[in-house]
Amino acid sequence: MLDLPRYFASPAESAAYRSRREFLARAGGGFGMLALADLLRADEPKAAAPPGPLSPHEPHFPAKAKRVIWLFMNGGPSQVDTWDYKPELEKRDGKELEGFDPNTGFFTGQVGPLMKSPFKFAKQGQCGKMVSELFPHLGKHVDKMAFVHSLWSDSNNHSPALFKMNTGMARMGFPCVGSWVTYGLGTESQSLPAFCVMYDTLGRGIPKGHSVNWGAGFLPTVFQGTAFKPQGDPIDNLTRPADLPADRQRQQLDLLARLNKQAAARTPNEPELAARVETFELAYRMQMAAPEALDLAKETAETKKMYGLDNPKATHFAKQCLIARRLVERGVRFVQIYSGGMENDLSWDGHNNIAKNHGGFAQETDQPIAGLLEDLSRRGLLDDTLVIWGGEFGRLPIVQKGNAGRDHNPHAMTYWLAGGGVKGGVSYGASDEIGFKAVENRVSVNDFHATVLHLMGLDHKKLTYRYNGRDFRLTDVAGTVVKDILV
Repeated sequence: MLDLPRYFASPAESAAYRSRREFLARAGGGFGMLALADLLRADEPKAAAPPGPLSPHEPHFPAKAKRVIWLFMNGGPSQVDTWDYKPELEKRDGKELEGFDPNTGFFTGQVGPLMKSPFKFAKQGQCGKMVSELFPHLGKHVDKMAFVHSLWSDSNNHSPALFKMNTGMARMGFPCVGSWVTYGLGTESQSLPAFCVMYDTLGRGIPKGHSVNWGAGFLPTVFQGTAFKPQGDPIDNLTRPADLPADRQRQQLDLLARLNKQAAARTPNEPELAARVETFELAYRMQMAAPEALDLAKETAETKKMYGLDNPKATHFAKQCLIARRLVERGVRFVQIYSGGMENDLSWDGHNNIAKNHGGFAQETDQPIAGLLEDLSRRGLLDDTLVIWGGEFGRLPIVQKGNAGRDHNPHAMTYWLAGGGVKGGVSYGASDEIGFKAVENRVSVNDFHATVLHLMGLDHKKLTYRYNGRDFRLTDVAGTVVKDILV
């Protein structure tokens, strides 16, 4: 219902135009003047647009890394079968682990004796790192990597452990690392998403916990990850409808922006509205930039072969790694790629036959990741691109009885980092002699996150967001930077 007195100078004038027909007749006379005023204003110089939430921001201090590619081995890779060589485990194969708490893993009724790794290890690189035969390609790059063998978590269940590794909290509702980084730094590209996520394209499902793993939590939604679709076009609606000319679409978005700006002025404490405006604008810019960034046709045959696009077992992951390089090359701040799907045998969750499980997923990822490291290095991008490899937890050194697999182990896992200010060919911390628990220079998830932020030029204690009356940060009230692995 119109409040007519607001539109007229006096009550008498208001009374004279109380019928709808009389009001519209009077109001319609002013529309022409509004149109004329808009045409006259079109020639005026426009003020520069204010910086948006994703505009580049200065870091707290000079950064070693400008961007991140996080290779997430979904399901929990076994540290003792990949990068954490344990000759003592081979010596004690088949013996009971005295004092073992059966509640450590997930399947408490299937606790077996110690089991040696089914994979052979050999020294690789000038650093002499012992590497599993799972990684014939990645083994050639160990001199670029810093291994953290003493990382531990506090959950033996996938979803909470995924949340912990991604957000620093083992429960839903908190921003992930990619969201915190883009909140703190913005992005160099204003035509592509600041934070991109890719997961399994072979129909094996989405990581447990779903999109919460790349969600923005209580941060404005503009900072959440943009997940690429596993099938078909990676991003919906990148092609403008044929009956919508570019100039008309631009006019529509300008009108929406003006209306939303007016609404924002009335409700200044609604960050979701600002995020929605930014999303519309980004979608418009992406119509030109994203198809080019995702098009691998212009890559050389040699580059495609290096990533393993011609390897049937690795093609799907190779494409994602190559797309990741193209994205960061074009200014995307944070890319996360998940290897594996949801259920046990469809991810690195090696409950059943660890040799078959890890052997299969290593074949999918070894060559593509090695190709990514080589490609980044050749292009001079590795110096300021931080590459991370790891999962949500490790696996137990004992056998899961009846399955020749390994159960979950939150007490020890191995991560490696490369590029972006990280020392190459070094190992930090250690698990015990059988790889069960982190014992030397233990690194918590908070410590790990503090280190990642530090490499990006962000002080984890200063990167805060006020929500519900308190300042939150990625590392909560803990976290110490692991300086020994930094250049």
